[in-house]
Amino acid sequence: MAHPVDMGDHAIAQIRYIRQTMERTGSFTAVPGWGGVAIGLTAIGAAALAARQGDLRSWMLVWLTEMALAMAIGCLGVWRKTHHGDKSLFSAPGRRFFLSFSPPVVSGAILSWVLYRHQDGAVMPGMWLLLYGAGVVTAGAFSVKVVPMMGLCFMALGAVALGVPMETGNWLLAAGFGGLHIGFGLWIARRYGG
Repeated sequence: MAHPVDMGDHAIAQIRYIRQTMERTGSFTAVPGWGGVAIGLTAIGAAALAARQGDLRSWMLVWLTEMALAMAIGCLGVWRKTHHGDKSLFSAPGRRFFLSFSPPVVSGAILSWVLYRHQDGAVMPGMWLLLYGAGVVTAGAFSVKVVPMMGLCFMALGAVALGVPMETGNWLLAAGFGGLHIGFGLWIARRYGG
């Protein structure tokens, strides 16, 4: 004779299944608009400071400092947006977002080290913009529609930067990491909150 099914346990299991299914199909909406604006402003300052440097090492040091600052601003912005929205940073869409974003960015770090060792910084601005854009496009597949569009803009700017002298590339970094972050950050803040 079969044991009767406890409806409470069955209902909880069904709710858990529905929640997990919705989480898997959801979007990562915690891309911080105002954080993007702040990152853009610091990037413009970094470009101005980097333009005054006389050697590749000093120029890279400015941009690496900017990268660390941008990461801190971005992480704080994501944390604030998830915290205020009662969402988990480690939800399935969040994990997919960061796992998709990381490989192009890590590749850029490795290639930067190789190029620095060979004292060949001319392609760095284009490479950084292109790989960052690729990371944003792939991660954007798990976010709102404007995010992959932003990544494509970074990639286009990176392609242009690959064909110009490093001094011009530095200002294209300002246009990308500065201007694109500010423009898309304002768009995201208005349309998708904070």
